[in-house]
Amino acid sequence: MALIESIRLVVAKPHPAGKPFIIGGAAVAVAGGIALGTWLFWLGAAFTLFCLYFFRDPERVVPTRPGLFVAPADGRVVMVGPAVPPDELGLGPNPRWRVAIFLSVLDVHVNRSPVDGVVTRVAYRHGKFLNASLDKASIDNERNALAMRLPDGQEIAVVQIAGLIARRILCDVKEGDRLERGQRFGIIRFGSRTDLYLPEGVRPLVAEHQLMIGGETVIAEMVPAAQPVLHTDTGI
Repeated sequence: MALIESIRLVVAKPHPAGKPFIIGGAAVAVAGGIALGTWLFWLGAAFTLFCLYFFRDPERVVPTRPGLFVAPADGRVVMVGPAVPPDELGLGPNPRWRVAIFLSVLDVHVNRSPVDGVVTRVAYRHGKFLNASLDKASIDNERNALAMRLPDGQEIAVVQIAGLIARRILCDVKEGDRLERGQRFGIIRFGSRTDLYLPEGVRPLVAEHQLMIGGETVIAEMVPAAQPVLHTDTGI
């Protein structure tokens, strides 16, 4: 069963954003095979196979229990700790728990909504292309930030961050759009990072170095109103 699931992941249909790359690579392979040389055929074929793998967009089984926050991306958690959301989102100066997920070129790069909510702001900011696993990448790198309002009125932020070799962030939603937990909202090409800023008082359930499956792995859970929130020495 595990082998079957692994095969399904590898051969999953590609995200539409990969179509130009896949067609381009296939065209090079055909041209090389017909007239331009065997080496060009193999180059085009290899690039096409890589793009089919990189842009794969598998279906995910999204948890349905109310109050859960799921991973907005596949990858490895590189940071868990308090941080202030990007200024351009207008979510205030108070730090809140942030989970930073690093996506290597081998990970699925489709971004998914961590929770049900309405997009209240989408803000793109030009920047550098530092290694996305570095903490300063959240401040210095090119990024696209989303603010979302939950049904109870609280707000979260999801930030798509370009990496060392990533040069294109795609976001398919706009302000006012309603997203469901696990719904696709964008993709980052070729290595990147996705940060999730949880609502104030909500603490993550994951740890650094843990592997995430976008749309499936539970990152946090909303504390019921009847239960007190335990504050730490971080002040959040």
